[in-house]
Amino acid sequence: MPKPLVIVESPAKARTIAGFLGDDFHVESSVGHIRDLPSKGLSIDVDHHFTPTYEVNASKKDVIRRLKSLLKDADELYLATDEDREGEAISWHLLQVLQPKVPVKRMVFHEITRSAIQHAVENWRQIDEGLVDAQETRRIVDRLFGYPVSEVLWRKVNAGLSAGRVQSPAVRLVVERERERIAFRAADYWDLDAAFPTSPAFSATLVAVDGQRVATGKDFDDRGQLVREVTVLDEPTARGLADALGGSAFAVRSVEEKPFTSRPKPPFMTSTLQQEGGRKLRMSSAQVMRVAQDLYQNGYITYMRTDSTTLSETALTAARTQVRQLYGAEYLPDAPRTYDRKVKNAQEAHEAIRPAGETFRTPDSLRGELRTDALRLYELIWMRTIASQMVDARGQSVSVRIGATAADGRDAELAASGRSITFPGYLRAYVEGADDPDAALDDRETLLPVLAVGQALPRPALEAKGHSTSPPARFTEAS
Repeated sequence: MPKPLVIVESPAKARTIAGFLGDDFHVESSVGHIRDLPSKGLSIDVDHHFTPTYEVNASKKDVIRRLKSLLKDADELYLATDEDREGEAISWHLLQVLQPKVPVKRMVFHEITRSAIQHAVENWRQIDEGLVDAQETRRIVDRLFGYPVSEVLWRKVNAGLSAGRVQSPAVRLVVERERERIAFRAADYWDLDAAFPTSPAFSATLVAVDGQRVATGKDFDDRGQLVREVTVLDEPTARGLADALGGSAFAVRSVEEKPFTSRPKPPFMTSTLQQEGGRKLRMSSAQVMRVAQDLYQNGYITYMRTDSTTLSETALTAARTQVRQLYGAEYLPDAPRTYDRKVKNAQEAHEAIRPAGETFRTPDSLRGELRTDALRLYELIWMRTIASQMVDARGQSVSVRIGATAADGRDAELAASGRSITFPGYLRAYVEGADDPDAALDDRETLLPVLAVGQALPRPALEAKGHSTSPPARFTEAS
């Protein structure tokens, strides 16, 4: 009895989807692209509308024979590759090579769950020629630009290296940053640190001498030259001032309190997931994407290649429900939060990276189900998604100025700042750049004692400290 043939690009994805569709469908994998531009030669007809010449990969001939054989017994063909440009191109190439005689339906989904797959079967579309053209254009530019540049690399650097529309500008960025670092000239400056033995103890930094602001790193340019009128302390001056202040009386000159709010970050897209995966989990970008691919193919998260920070209505409902259950109604804003990006492109049709399904599984519920690296990445995605639908964190910041007159008559002014969190809001679920939100809340707070203008302070421990400006940082893999 004929039944529909569903083609996906990954064997693991095929197994998962086959489990959802059951015996009414035959699910098979193309194992990625089945044809591409030949590895040798330009293969682009620049005189006739840049027409490309494709060839079937030698390793895919058996795959194509099997797909054609299955297609003979099928009454419909569902092309179910990924919903991005590359996935659309894979479906288009399959269509060109297989030449099916049965109805063809393009099946797209951004998560591999039973309900999402069923919805995709019922709401199929045609192949999006715009996405295919976009992928093909990128591939042609790769070949036209990258091929001659790669030949230069082979002659000048090493055989087998490749360059193109991505690698070449990336190399330029790295080279330009390195030139900035080479041209950089460090500037040295000194200041004083005063540690006051109050309860709680706190530190203050010298900011002015005789009413003239003391230089900090931001007062120098990349050539080590001053860009503002400030006082630059050298080591003898700083140490001499510390000695002269040794027996001085310190008192509070001003106290300024201000409320502050902190908004949650948007849900992950590909680039921000790679950056946070590197910062928090110490994973390379390749490791993050490999683990995310496994999580997606096994139905734990939505599609992991996206430029969108948008959440669907289903995801918003799931996140808000979980916030209410785990943290209480006071952590839930009156209306769902939206994060629209100003940059619009084809990938915006996707959703942000989030836990899959109409209800989100908590990391604790998956501890025996996922291996360590997958669980850690899932937890990161889950925390970021939940936090994006929570209320702002609120707190109080305090700025204090402290004055003293040195033995030689110089007036010294020091500054200290503190902040306290009065309501943690989204920080209960997620703190960017830290692994444990509850523990990281302590790091977000810098507590000062209750201080009043005119209040005398105990004699501090004074230390002269030297500093040097730093060159622009080299890029990390994620940045």
